[in-house]
Amino acid sequence: MGLTARIRTRDGWAVSHAVVTVTDMTGAQVLRAEADTEGAVHDTKALAPGAYTVIVTAVGYAPAASSALVTAAGRAEIGNVTLARQGGTELPPPGPWTIDPAHSSVGAVAQHLGISSVHGRFTDFSGTIEIAPGDVTKSRVEATISAASIDTGNGMRDGHLRSPDFLDVETYPHITYTSTAVTPAGSDRWTIHGELTLHGVVRPVDLDLAYLGTGADPWGGTRAAFRATTELHREDFAMRYNQVVQAGIAAIGTTLKVELDIQAVQGESLPQA
Repeated sequence: MGLTARIRTRDGWAVSHAVVTVTDMTGAQVLRAEADTEGAVHDTKALAPGAYTVIVTAVGYAPAASSALVTAAGRAEIGNVTLARQGGTELPPPGPWTIDPAHSSVGAVAQHLGISSVHGRFTDFSGTIEIAPGDVTKSRVEATISAASIDTGNGMRDGHLRSPDFLDVETYPHITYTSTAVTPAGSDRWTIHGELTLHGVVRPVDLDLAYLGTGADPWGGTRAAFRATTELHREDFAMRYNQVVQAGIAAIGTTLKVELDIQAVQGESLPQA
């Protein structure tokens, strides 16, 4: 006897902080139960046979309401209840996620001679994502990049970028980013606020983030994909070197467009190869 239900997101993940409230036809509350860590609700309180209204709520999700019929045995089996995240954006299940460098990219684009672009990427980096349960704005991101791993496809240019004129990798071997807050930026967008340490300078930097989905991988794990972009100004990080060519045009632009394509594996570490 009693009530049973399973609370899930649209992607099928458990909503462990959901609350189920049952009211009779007069609107009086007759039962209130919380979901367990698996999103399951099971309350043994017997209910009088008849029709009831079931309302499911959870922080960050739109409420869901449905009708339920309690049998003569005092049992109400609600089954699966799907909650849609407020704003329409689904998110990965809460907990730790580890960035997979083999299936991710950290790239930057700079203007060259005012007429074309130079594309570069960092090949050595790591990071973690912690999706907070209930309130996604409390989620956190941390990442570390090896500055010496810059690769633009040209050895001479890469050597110059590693020099004191730019990254100065001998003095500042690591680039780090630590988030400080997360805020919604639209129905399918988020803004990650954080601090970037680059060339020995710490500056606030916001990332425009899109969550692309979650799915199983061939190795038995679960992966989530994200895309993020931002713009940096070299002078903000004390990298002011430039060469002026004819007509006063700078050889290398001062603005960098940063593009991140990230895959993260659920868990605190990557699977063993």
